[in-house]
Amino acid sequence: KEKIAQQYTNDGFPTKSDEIMITSGSQQALDIITRYYQGESISIESPSYLGAINLFRLNNLKMHSATLGTDGIDISQFKEKMTQTALCYLIPDFQNPTGLTYSHSRRVEVADVISKTNGLLIEDSPYSKLYFEEEMPSISSYIPNNSFHLGSFSKSLAPALRIGWIRANKKLLQPLIAYKEAMDLHTNGLAQQILNHYLEESRSYANHLELLRDSYEKKMHCFSMMLNKYLPTFSYVKPKGGMFIYGRFDEIDTSYLLKKCLAEGVLFVPGIEFYIDEKVNNEIRFNFTNASKDEVEQGLMTIGDIIENKLLCTKKH
Repeated sequence: KEKIAQQYTNDGFPTKSDEIMITSGSQQALDIITRYYQGESISIESPSYLGAINLFRLNNLKMHSATLGTDGIDISQFKEKMTQTALCYLIPDFQNPTGLTYSHSRRVEVADVISKTNGLLIEDSPYSKLYFEEEMPSISSYIPNNSFHLGSFSKSLAPALRIGWIRANKKLLQPLIAYKEAMDLHTNGLAQQILNHYLEESRSYANHLELLRDSYEKKMHCFSMMLNKYLPTFSYVKPKGGMFIYGRFDEIDTSYLLKKCLAEGVLFVPGIEFYIDEKVNNEIRFNFTNASKDEVEQGLMTIGDIIENKLLCTKKH
């Protein structure tokens, strides 16, 4: 807790150790918060993270979505939604699924809306350290008393450790303690000791992040080059960090395309999975961090062949 709090402080977001709750991954962090606010209304991005959508449904939160653009959430729609909801859930850094990141000005605008409506922000930030250009300030840092900031080592270090956290003031954290204890009493102590020992090496984590960012950026450019070669009609924006490339075709049902691709051993996520009500069936999320260069080329070539050989019905259903 002390090391995580110090990292926030070093990043310009003053934090004390008693403003950190350690959780078993950031998914549990989100689960704890949504259980506490069960039955409330919440504003989200469209599209949004599938794991969050499922949690909100499970805990009977009423979702209101606002469109996501290249600079972040549509601010006029967001203002309207925040008159209907007290909570909002946002992923400003290399968003899942789109890979988009909020501009600095949009972060300030969002913080201002939340402050003026006395709302509560749940800021999910598992990808914030995976930037290729510059690290942006969190929205929570502008509104520390109106926010839960969620973090994790799963995307930046070791998923198997299952170490995440919530950063919030003590008043907001206090009622969540009972929910955390009811789930698993406490997060794995051995995993915490291993992580703490690693973080004590002053440059180890920072050096690791530099290498990871460099590796992911190269993988992203490689994936992008292959996309342009094998799927020239796929429209997308290059991400500035994170793990995902997201885009769309003009007239292809990507759920149907997936069925054809699975038979050939190729996997992606159709965009329709990330919407709560819109029937958007021509979008795809790719993860560019896992596969090798040869696997990427073979996979995208296979998708291109399936489309070109008219094995796919291009009419939207």
